[in-house]
Amino acid sequence: MPEPLPRTAWLEKPGVPCEPDPAARARPLRVVLLGAPGVGKGTQAELLTARRRVCQLSTGDVFRAAKAADPCHRSPALEEALGYMQRGELVPDETVIAIVKERVACLRCDGGFLLDGFPRTVAQAQVLDQLLADEGLGLEAVLSYELPTARLVARLGGRRTCSNCKSVYHVEARPPARDGVCDRCGGPLVLRDDDRPEAIMVRMRAYEQSTAPLADYYAARGLLVPIVAEGTPEEIYARAEAALEQRTAAVAAAQR
Repeated sequence: MPEPLPRTAWLEKPGVPCEPDPAARARPLRVVLLGAPGVGKGTQAELLTARRRVCQLSTGDVFRAAKAADPCHRSPALEEALGYMQRGELVPDETVIAIVKERVACLRCDGGFLLDGFPRTVAQAQVLDQLLADEGLGLEAVLSYELPTARLVARLGGRRTCSNCKSVYHVEARPPARDGVCDRCGGPLVLRDDDRPEAIMVRMRAYEQSTAPLADYYAARGLLVPIVAEGTPEEIYARAEAALEQRTAAVAAAQR
């Protein structure tokens, strides 16, 4: 798999220049990924990013990068978000929206984008709609990865994340070549705090209450593309690509 694209502008702070991949400019992709915790959305984001050469914009990665950053380099919105997280509280819509607005240049990137972790609520989705409309842009699709809850809980308990490059593995479904060591960068694999048993059910409840209604919102706008998230990562990826190609063809036909 090719090396991940640089996301300096998204991860660090406003004002950092964006350098889109030339290959992505020829075939820009602007999509949102939806799916409950453990559905494999992160793995699919990696595959789409590597093969479409589009930049993955993950709010979760922003928060994790901010934790390790010099406090002097954090914006007020990021400081506020970290405060909520340290108290074990959900980051409110207005704070998340402020963080994304600081990085609106990433949405303008002519190589496209893949939004992962934003929007999480209908209110956030409505703000995203306005941000894109202001830039003369629109979403191509919203890929909704779907799997029964029992399967999701089993997946989460076995997930491991590289502490350096954030690559995601699973002890059974996608193990690294060496136990506990990232294949890509050699960094240590860890069990994230939000993948621990006591946190899993909290995440599931939060998803059902705030994020799941997004499916209805995007379905009403004709953007929702359900993807069955059962099988290997390659099988799931193939379903997503086929669905995107079918949607692109249908939109082109409707415009003739």
